[in-house]
Amino acid sequence: MFDKLQRTFWKALTPDLVPDEPQPAASVDGVAPAIVAALGGADNLKRHQAVALTRLRVELRDVARIDRSGLKAAGVAGVLPLDNGVVHLITGLPS
Repeated sequence: MFDKLQRTFWKALTPDLVPDEPQPAASVDGVAPAIVAALGGADNLKRHQAVALTRLRVELRDVARIDRSGLKAAGVAGVLPLDNGVVHLITGLPS
């Protein structure tokens, strides 16, 4: 309980520095179908979370299933693969 209180306190003081809890990927609301398909389909998504106006953080089951050309065609400007299946998609302001 203390952790939740502490997180809420810091979120109130610095909302841009404390990320929201990732959503389970069972619902891919807010993510374009073309992007979901280029990431290997909804079954390849563990979690997704908007971390900024121009960036989407996704956690994938299998990073090898990413279709970079499909992401580019869907309007994703850049793909930043991180550790443990986490990928940041640079989307730009229009998306």
